[in-house]
Amino acid sequence: MTSRFAQWTLDVHDSRKMAAFWSAALGYEIEHDGEGPHLWPPADAPRGSLTVWLQPTDSPKRDKNRNHPDLHVPDGGDVDAEVKRLVGLGATRVDVGQKGDEGFVVLADPEGNEFCLLYRRHPQGA
Repeated sequence: MTSRFAQWTLDVHDSRKMAAFWSAALGYEIEHDGEGPHLWPPADAPRGSLTVWLQPTDSPKRDKNRNHPDLHVPDGGDVDAEVKRLVGLGATRVDVGQKGDEGFVVLADPEGNEFCLLYRRHPQGA
């Protein structure tokens, strides 16, 4: 047996603000349990979908994240419309050295944590 991804954990300063952003971005449910918000996939999410834990921290973010989530728009949805929606929720476009012909758009959440929105995903991706 091998390990599988189960959860994405993100250090945040304002856990309520970030829970609202990521919940709206992903369509996840928020559970406040005293340790920091947990976000749970909706009932119709594919089996094995990652949960999200927003871990409170006082440490400042430094530089570009060394890892980040890559999101996609299900069922061939409109990536440009989704970028607009995410920006409307508080995301910003960021430049991490892209050349302009990548298969993704780089964004940052309201606290500056980078993530990508893919134009297409691997055919076996969940």
